[in-house]
Amino acid sequence: MSRSPVLQKCQAGIARGWQAATRLLGRPQVRISFDIDDTLACHHHNCPAESSKLPGFIHDWLGEPLRAGTRELIRDLRRQNCSVWIYTSSGRTPAYIKRWLLLYGIRVDGVVNNDRHLHMMAEHGLSRPPSKHPGLFDIDLHVDDSDGVRAEGIDHGFRVVVVSAQDDNWTQKVLDATAKVHAQLAWHQPQRYGQLTRQSVAPQWSANQSLGQ
Repeated sequence: MSRSPVLQKCQAGIARGWQAATRLLGRPQVRISFDIDDTLACHHHNCPAESSKLPGFIHDWLGEPLRAGTRELIRDLRRQNCSVWIYTSSGRTPAYIKRWLLLYGIRVDGVVNNDRHLHMMAEHGLSRPPSKHPGLFDIDLHVDDSDGVRAEGIDHGFRVVVVSAQDDNWTQKVLDATAKVHAQLAWHQPQRYGQLTRQSVAPQWSANQSLGQ
């Protein structure tokens, strides 16, 4: 006897919830994702680019300019026990993205591109899916240049810090937002996240606060 569609949907939802819980229990790190266009790669805003020991033609062939400050920012996040991801709406492949960042000595732990995003939206059956949904990938904080993505975060319950292409202080903005997320998680789940920050943990950080203001 075949299962009803409602029962199948409920069982699939339970299975996804169990998988997410299993991933969460296995990862005490704070997971942070970055957009690419106009965030890490600012082609049209004359942003300073990271220097490289490799010849320019190699970057022209294998990658694109990386925003200055990215390399040190990623190092700082790693020192804070953060897991670093890329979440882009573009069609860049994970292999391309990882290779591009490795040209600058940067390793990422995961990549969500448009194909993977659409697959996840279809899997969850969202009738009006947002352009990005970091929460479905266990991402605790997403860095983007779009105020529209921040609005989607408010509607769908995920954290976003917005950094513009013209913001010279963008790396500190990300670090400040990361500190707030550390505090939020350590306050709500001290048994898992209490050791991630040496700062005093206070209850004033609300999960619904807008980050990076």
